Amino acid sequence: MLKNPEETVGKMIDKAGISFISYIDSEGFPVTKAMLKPRERNGIKEIWFSTNTSSNKVKCFKENSKASVYFVDKRFFRGVSLIGTVEVLETPEAKERIWRTGDKMYYKNGVTDPDYCVLKFTAIKGRYYSNFKSEDFEIL
Repeated sequence: MLKNPEETVGKMIDKAGISFISYIDSEGFPVTKAMLKPRERNGIKEIWFSTNTSSNKVKCFKENSKASVYFVDKRFFRGVSLIGTVEVLETPEAKERIWRTGDKMYYKNGVTDPDYCVLKFTAIKGRYYSNFKSEDFEIL
């Protein structure tokens, strides 16, 4: 069914306008949040997002790094869930790496805005859904 996860899932990530990230809150409950398209990816193993340092998800990821990211292709009714961990990065290098010109509308002080940070998601496995079937796969 899924011959090349890196290629198939990579294309889904690149075409997705919105992604969903899930984290565990302080009471142990899962929470899912819509996110803008990832800023960068290294295959399907590492995926970078921009977000607000003051957000609840950042607070939760600092306490528990376990995460899931979901991408959907509505046109073909398929999706993929990636499981892994998130690192909250606030270094100038990480922030500059994924900064885009239009980001100033969200972060008034630019790339050095203290409310701007990077989420680096590292996947360990995934589950692909297509044609009313699903398949698990490992990420090397």
